[in-house]
Amino acid sequence: MPVPISNVTRRVVYAPSGAGGAGPYAFTFEILANTDIAVYKDDVLLTLTTHYTVTINANGTGSVTITAAGLALAPVSPTQYAIIGNRTIARSTDFTTGGDFFANTLNDELDQQTIFAQQNAEGLQRALTAPQTDPTTINMTLPRAADRANKYLAFDANGDPQPGDTAVEVAAIAGIADEINAVAAIDTEVVTVAGISANVTTVAGISANVTTVAGSSANVTTVATNIASVNTNATNIAAIQGAAGNATAAQAAQTAAEAARDATLAAYDSFDDRYLGAKSSNPTLDNDGNALLAGSLYYNTVVPEMRLYTGSAWVAAYVSGAAYLLTANNLSELTGSASTVRTNLGLAIGTNVQAWDADLDTWATKTAPSGTVVGTTDTQTLSAKTLTNPTVTNYLESVVAIGNSGTSKTIDLTNGTVQTVTMTGNCTFTMPTATAGKSFILIVSTGAGGFTGTFTSVKWPNNTAPTLTTTASRWDILTFVADGTNWYGNSAQAYQ
Repeated sequence: MPVPISNVTRRVVYAPSGAGGAGPYAFTFEILANTDIAVYKDDVLLTLTTHYTVTINANGTGSVTITAAGLALAPVSPTQYAIIGNRTIARSTDFTTGGDFFANTLNDELDQQTIFAQQNAEGLQRALTAPQTDPTTINMTLPRAADRANKYLAFDANGDPQPGDTAVEVAAIAGIADEINAVAAIDTEVVTVAGISANVTTVAGISANVTTVAGSSANVTTVATNIASVNTNATNIAAIQGAAGNATAAQAAQTAAEAARDATLAAYDSFDDRYLGAKSSNPTLDNDGNALLAGSLYYNTVVPEMRLYTGSAWVAAYVSGAAYLLTANNLSELTGSASTVRTNLGLAIGTNVQAWDADLDTWATKTAPSGTVVGTTDTQTLSAKTLTNPTVTNYLESVVAIGNSGTSKTIDLTNGTVQTVTMTGNCTFTMPTATAGKSFILIVSTGAGGFTGTFTSVKWPNNTAPTLTTTASRWDILTFVADGTNWYGNSAQAYQ
């Protein structure tokens, strides 16, 4: 329905009101449909019907009411609701030559064009723009993205946009803002000190003398108090001992002493601002009531420990060595005898340390035995070494017999990486989790023969699972490796 379009801004912002903040919130710009607006709860865009409903008056204005779902949507305590004109920019009617030309259709199109213009104008009001009185030579195009990335916006001498300081540089300046402010507050003193830098260097060169004079400050003060008398008696002193030169020297000494005293007091004040003494908790100001300086120290009498001020927080000034590897906790014995080392580390042979066996240590150098070793009770000759009754647990300690198959069997890798099972019927084997890098070997005895085995979650070569041998008392050796998603299997069959 066409309506007159008023000259109003297509945007209105409200603080939460009504029952629980539900509104209603009126808008005075005209819309043609309830989809012509967007509603924001703070910075969250709400959804029509789900979070709010729209009532349209006969003149095209209306109001928005927040639903229970909208009120519960975060933030649950908003600071504002914003209603903005948001009609989709499109042309819905195309007039054709010789076709119908209805006034209401034309009005709809004209209303839409006016709404679009108002929407654009409202958006431009919130945009950063140059004054209309700027020179026509101004180029308000931003620098390229690569040039302005992580930088603040600045303007050159002509007023054109250009990349400014980086965020890192600004953060570095902000990090020493306290120091900058402190120096700015004493800029006069800084200039004064700079003007007498030669004198400061001279005083630094006679620091030992200054310390001596500072130790006699009471005497120097007494001389300063009685300087008038000293001057009055200068003639008498000269007459008595020819001490006119001494009086002059005393006056010079007074001046030097006073300067040394002032320098000493300034140095002490600087030291007092850095080392704050012993305290029971972290101080928030220095001993003069001023802001803390980065690098300040104090001794915490409660912990106790020395603490250092980083510029934003107090931290321990040193690390305890209680957990270090030191002679005091017997680790120096690691260079001693093997038995002492085992004792200090709590290791006992045969309990939590495997005993060394010379026969097993030289197994790899022996001549392979004849016949079958694993699983037999025969005595085999290995060169000059005789091995009696070898079993799986003697020489292949990682091989674990997991019993008969039944109709189902779950493989548990905590039993070992090499496992044996005897088939007693057709069986489904459930594989463990396919953790990346895991692998194991399954040795399957066919038992009476003719049984089938199915393995879950396994990919086989050419997508074809192996067929277990049907000959009784034979072995199938199956190997598996995982990539984090699947198990990949392969087989070698019909071992006797």
